[in-house]
Amino acid sequence: MSNETLFYICGIAAAVSAVVVSILGLKIKSFPGRAMPIVVLWFVALVGAATTFSVLNAKDEEKAKAAEFAEANVEAEGERAEVPGEPGEGSGELGEETGSQAKPGAAPTGGAKGPGGTLQLAADPSALAYDKTSLSSKPGKVTIDFDNPAPIEHDVVIAENGKEVAGSELIAEGKTSVSADLAPGSYTFFCSVPGHAEAGMEGTLTVR
Repeated sequence: MSNETLFYICGIAAAVSAVVVSILGLKIKSFPGRAMPIVVLWFVALVGAATTFSVLNAKDEEKAKAAEFAEANVEAEGERAEVPGEPGEGSGELGEETGSQAKPGAAPTGGAKGPGGTLQLAADPSALAYDKTSLSSKPGKVTIDFDNPAPIEHDVVIAENGKEVAGSELIAEGKTSVSADLAPGSYTFFCSVPGHAEAGMEGTLTVR
């Protein structure tokens, strides 16, 4: 029997007991009398059991969600492995002075003049989301330092008009970075794991 079922049973038992005690109290003037300690203990036991099973059920739900995320991540990795030339974790060419990987079909970069900048971005440890949906930098070499504390793999890809400019490696519970020479304009950043950007892992990078 699941913790959720036991929680509902205890809750229903407490509600029924309350009704029965109320009825007996109205019909029998001396009730509960000497039975008061027993009645109190009965309700304390029911409330304690309901609370315990509620906590256990919440933990079960958290474990189930974690398992679903892990399964989705494994499926996503399988899809990436089927794409010819798609770099896997820890493979591919490293970007200049960063831990980023060269992405197939990425737009060439270079020639952007300016001081650039280093930006900070992190993944939400409990949801498919970044901690920011907008970033801004001056033109030049722009670096995004990415922190992923979650056990699910994420990355950061910079794109312009739908064309990938640069992308980091996939990481879980770690840090990486991605750099690109960017001219003034509007860019997007997103997680390339299938379904993650659609779930909310994307944002706007403004260079000006």
